[in-house]
Amino acid sequence: MAPRPYMTLMRTVLIIAPLFALLALAIWFAAAAWAHIGGDAIPLYGYVAIGGGVLVSLLVGGGLMALVFYSDRHGYDDEANRFDK
Repeated sequence: MAPRPYMTLMRTVLIIAPLFALLALAIWFAAAAWAHIGGDAIPLYGYVAIGGGVLVSLLVGGGLMALVFYSDRHGYDDEANRFDK
């Protein structure tokens, strides 16, 4: 027996609504903590360091994903799954 459309909609709402509530709570907490802690302004070299860290992380992540796809396309992963058959 297939679920009725309104049941499917209700399940979706009951899953998504609490997740959005948690997201709103997390954003509120982060904003309150940011305003409460305060601190000094970040100098220019700090922004350069943050940007460099983000760029290096993206390059490493992209390179590893490229290696995963390369090894899959060229059959290097076939040996690891030989006992699954």
